[in-house]
Amino acid sequence: MITKAALALAAILLPATAFAADVEGEIVTAGTHAQLAAQAADLDMVHMHLHHTVNCLVGPTGAQFDATNLNPCAGSGTGAIPDSASPTKKTMLEDAVTTAEMGINSGDITEAKKDATSAYSQIQAAR
Repeated sequence: MITKAALALAAILLPATAFAADVEGEIVTAGTHAQLAAQAADLDMVHMHLHHTVNCLVGPTGAQFDATNLNPCAGSGTGAIPDSASPTKKTMLEDAVTTAEMGINSGDITEAKKDATSAYSQIQAAR
């Protein structure tokens, strides 16, 4: 029998993500930042929001995670891709990361915003 004390101790010792990740919340936040990137007024802001998008999708242990940029999904889980149980959804979100990375690597605001719009569409399709 599990006692209340044992449950309280587990709550203290285990990170919040050990209980349940908010995959849908991570996906929504990633999509919001892709949309913000598509609407940004300058290239630096496009890049910043695309980094936020990628960070939400891959999580802090992902190869594309950029610790020099904000992770707006911190505390929601370990990233939408690692937290997702659906292989199809994971693939769709990985494609969105690839598209967002193209925007991050672009020096042309029109192209970067186009990539942000495409990443947003891909993220929405994965929902």
